[in-house]
Amino acid sequence: MNITIKSTKVGKNQLCAYFNYSNREDLQVKLVEWIGDVLYDILPEHGYKVRDEQIFTAFQIADAVCSKKVHLTEAGLGTGKTFAYLLSAIPYARFSGKPVVIACASTVLQEQLAGDTGDIKTLSRLLGLEIDARMAKDSCQYICDVRVNENLEEFDMMSDEINQWLNKTKLGERSEISTVPDHIWKRISWNESMSCDICMNRGYCKLVKAREYYRLARDLIIVDHETFFNDLWTREERLANGQLPILPNYSAVIFDEGHKILLPAAMQAGQQINKEEIDNIVFTLGEVQGARDSLVSVATAMEQASYDFFENLNRSVIIAESSERLSIRMDETLQKTDKGFRKALDHLHLEMQIEQELYIESLSANQIQAYEGQIERAIMALDKFCKNNSTDMIAWVDRGDGSFWVVPRNLNEMLNRHLFQKELPVIFTSATLSNEGDFDYFIRTLGLKEPSKSTVKSPFDLEKQVVVYLPQSSYSLEEKSTHGIEKLVSLLNINEGRALVLTNSMEEVRKIRKRLEGYQFPFDILWEDKGERGHLVRRFKEEKFSVLIGANFWEGIDVPGDALTLLIVWQLPFPALDPLIEVQRKEAREQGFDPVITVDYPEMGLKLKQGCGRLIRTEEDKGAIVLLDSVIGTPWGKVVMGALPFGAEIRGIEGLK
Repeated sequence: MNITIKSTKVGKNQLCAYFNYSNREDLQVKLVEWIGDVLYDILPEHGYKVRDEQIFTAFQIADAVCSKKVHLTEAGLGTGKTFAYLLSAIPYARFSGKPVVIACASTVLQEQLAGDTGDIKTLSRLLGLEIDARMAKDSCQYICDVRVNENLEEFDMMSDEINQWLNKTKLGERSEISTVPDHIWKRISWNESMSCDICMNRGYCKLVKAREYYRLARDLIIVDHETFFNDLWTREERLANGQLPILPNYSAVIFDEGHKILLPAAMQAGQQINKEEIDNIVFTLGEVQGARDSLVSVATAMEQASYDFFENLNRSVIIAESSERLSIRMDETLQKTDKGFRKALDHLHLEMQIEQELYIESLSANQIQAYEGQIERAIMALDKFCKNNSTDMIAWVDRGDGSFWVVPRNLNEMLNRHLFQKELPVIFTSATLSNEGDFDYFIRTLGLKEPSKSTVKSPFDLEKQVVVYLPQSSYSLEEKSTHGIEKLVSLLNINEGRALVLTNSMEEVRKIRKRLEGYQFPFDILWEDKGERGHLVRRFKEEKFSVLIGANFWEGIDVPGDALTLLIVWQLPFPALDPLIEVQRKEAREQGFDPVITVDYPEMGLKLKQGCGRLIRTEEDKGAIVLLDSVIGTPWGKVVMGALPFGAEIRGIEGLK
């Protein structure tokens, strides 16, 4: 994970000497000079093209970093925004004496940036620079020695492989042993419910070693969004309790894929109740030999209270096809079971404390501490759920695992207090931050105060690479179910597969599959709900003539070349009845705005722009985008047109043969 490339050049490429200035004016002048040298002279010597879009973006970021601004930089595909922000981040870290944090949207993107073949190592090699960049991954990516010892015997043949790896690994990171399946890793990895304070390995475990390692980074710490916000929200409390924060002090923050921070920020600030975890506590207590009557009685009451709460909770959800988060309709019955559940948790928490003080032999100290932590978080979630009739929080049920989430509503205030008021440079980068250069929706969503901003289009020749086909007339739902399927079949056959079909819900994916049952195709159709997402994308890339249909491929997949030459938008991605979006709609109404115009349309436009970006990934790619939803003459037509690839030719779908 550490990148150490010895410098082979002298003079301007030696950052240690070149940026050894005591004032920001000198830094900004020299930084701009150096960026110009790198992008105009040094990189072209290695075969890189001079791209005005990249140079403009790099200069804008340099100005924002040196001036300690909050800056939004939107850079289209192929701009080279990663090199653009790295060329400011590295010298600024040297100037300030503290590393710059780069927060990525996923572990995969962390690896792409800081792995052995990533952009940072490439830049190190090209410039002859020694760059110290280290990854700080989510804590659950690391092994927990105690949990391994407690569970390893149950894994049969996998036990030997894990043991052999444990004898070799230094940091215990999951990427080193990718053969371990999810269900096993979940039982041996670090878990927030475990109390590290009383652990026999405290200060010596793999996670501690990993944190000690990345804390020493001189230049860059590459972190995921979740870990960054975990650190941000807990930093003050940890310092007050005499603990080190998760991340060391840093000089600036760069959010890669900055449009995706709202959900991880909310989830790290909130609490979750997972029924499976509560059931596991009850089951374990029931297995204790010679357990006290009061403990058994309280555990039994907890089982019933948990069942009642989740039964009423599931009856109260508002079903929305295209949302992974289901809003909750509060009523008297749910309030009553909430209070019963809360009371049972209090009683169980008291029994855990008694067990820890008097009957420690019946359960391990680690188990008791873990259960106490889970119970305390559940109590906190229920308290927030009932407080002030839920006006200061957002609650939802996760469609995937049925867990109950409670997160604060005032994220804007929290971001402002914990981050934006710290006078640090904060850079948001993405290909999708604005609607036709209008950043108002993103600014309003995060509660930003007059950030600087810049936007550049993709340097690709999209006029020659992309053709967009739009329906000239609108269809009713019934007509679309007939004509839309006929058009879809025709398009897939004409293009010989090689298509990505984007829908707005998994329910619509299933409807399309049912309507296609009578058709025969000379290529495979890959359905999102019929396989693991990463596996399906790999098959789609490799098979060349297949079709991929899904609701969650609008972003995050990269399929360059001939495997994808046709992108079909089955439905425009209008936002669902999502609790996070509902809060934005409510706030828009309270401010006198039309939520459809100020929330729904911009949200749809940004997601459509992301989806269209799946088609052209390189300068050599060519293809067509077909929208099967109505556009021309609709109130949202302008937003759709602004989200389409800039410069692409627009044609009517009726003439497509």
